[in-house]
Amino acid sequence: MPYRRLPNTDAARIKALKIAIEKADNTDFQELQISTKVLNSAKGALKHFEGLCARYRQLYEIQVKANKSFLGKMKNARMYISHFVQVLYMSIVREEIKEKQLEFYELENANLIVPDLSTNEQLLDWGQRIIDGENKRVSQGGVPIYNPSIAKVGVMYLLFKEGYQTQKLHQKATQRAMDEIAKYREKVDKIIYDIWEEVERSSNNIPVEQRIERNREYGVVYYYRKGELS
Repeated sequence: MPYRRLPNTDAARIKALKIAIEKADNTDFQELQISTKVLNSAKGALKHFEGLCARYRQLYEIQVKANKSFLGKMKNARMYISHFVQVLYMSIVREEIKEKQLEFYELENANLIVPDLSTNEQLLDWGQRIIDGENKRVSQGGVPIYNPSIAKVGVMYLLFKEGYQTQKLHQKATQRAMDEIAKYREKVDKIIYDIWEEVERSSNNIPVEQRIERNREYGVVYYYRKGELS
């Protein structure tokens, strides 16, 4: 006798519910293999679960689309901040700016090496330090650095920061939708289990092969163990 196994993907769960509901809707009441209570639960669960899955897909697609735009903003911010720091260092080497003024940017111990900007968090942190440092130095009479100017760097940084915050919101929304699906799966699995239990009980009095074929009409999925005939 083959064994049954509950669906392990959301698409398979939806398919299992749809098959059982469609079979029940096309069967005379007297010949139904599942109770009205379980059937109504299945219909309600299917509608709700499909809605949750559709919402997750929509939010995920929005997140992916927004991320493409965000990656461009991140690349620009990293390039401008890195370039600004390099120009700052060249000004130090040419003695146009005093090395002590690196303290404004918190770069006094960096050994004229561009800070690590490889992560979004590092880019946020160092971007703000560089912008604040340049503004503070200039406010105390220092000559502004150009090409790029701190104003241009600030624009690129602000676009990146806004994009980063937006992506965080998208990620949180997508994760909430995923969590709702995960939480509801338990109920869906319980309903599918109840359907299959009732279907199998109603066909216990007929031969195995007929029983298996009949149960499959309600979406019951059987697997044969190694060595068993299919």
